[in-house]
Amino acid sequence: MTDNKRNYLLLASLIMIWGSSFVLTDRSLLFFSPEQVVTYRLTIGALSMLLISLIYRKRLFVSIRPWFHFSFYAVIGNILPYLLISTGQMSITSGMAGLLMAVMPLVTLLLAHFFLPNDKLNVYKILGFILGISGVLFILAPSINNGSNSTFGILLVLAAACSYSVNTIVAARLTSYDPIVSSTCVLILASLFSFLIWPESLSIAFNDIPLISLSSIILLGVLPTGIAAYIYFIIINSAGATFLANINYLIPVVAFFLGAILLGEEILIQNIIALIFIISGIFISRKNS
Repeated sequence: MTDNKRNYLLLASLIMIWGSSFVLTDRSLLFFSPEQVVTYRLTIGALSMLLISLIYRKRLFVSIRPWFHFSFYAVIGNILPYLLISTGQMSITSGMAGLLMAVMPLVTLLLAHFFLPNDKLNVYKILGFILGISGVLFILAPSINNGSNSTFGILLVLAAACSYSVNTIVAARLTSYDPIVSSTCVLILASLFSFLIWPESLSIAFNDIPLISLSSIILLGVLPTGIAAYIYFIIINSAGATFLANINYLIPVVAFFLGAILLGEEILIQNIIALIFIISGIFISRKNS
């Protein structure tokens, strides 16, 4: 297989893995609380990345400075957005959650204008941002609040998207580290912090866990939380960030329609309009960038 074909295959895998995370979260929440979903997906993800680090004979950092940076990533890029998404999905559908996360790159370009000196807004970025926010307004409109999606849940997932954006900007300004080692360290810290914040997460009657919730939480930890980070960095190192940016168009589409296909979630015309606006906004914002 050529490198180009391999990159596209990995990209498709990453899109499906991250796109499926919202369905897996939905099924996990049938038994686990949002806090437990966060704690266990991070722990399973950390174990997955630790295994990958051992296979590649990577050494974790011993100096304090990198771990200080990783602590920030653990909270802002993992614990907080995972908690917001899990809590939000208690009152909105998985497809809606995936659709809303598409605003993350739009928020990132707005923050980049103020905090990254070489990434200023231009006409295309401004127009793209306006289109994307217009899509969000379609979602927030009362007409779409049909009982399946609450405004509070929508706002929580939007806050998660903003948290990811802040994490992206901080990562761009701080020191770069080995991708496998940094992912492993971040997930280790995030899982430890989660158990410290929610020690009651250990109090679970494991014999009572439905198979669908158990398998979903395991897959959620292994795939979107752990293995996806590994695939992500393979693509970055092989094809570059510009190639990887294509996922911004497709992950929300996959998440949206997986919810409809696998969970029978209703697709409304307002949802389609919002999806078109948000994806168009992302596409236009990347012109001349």
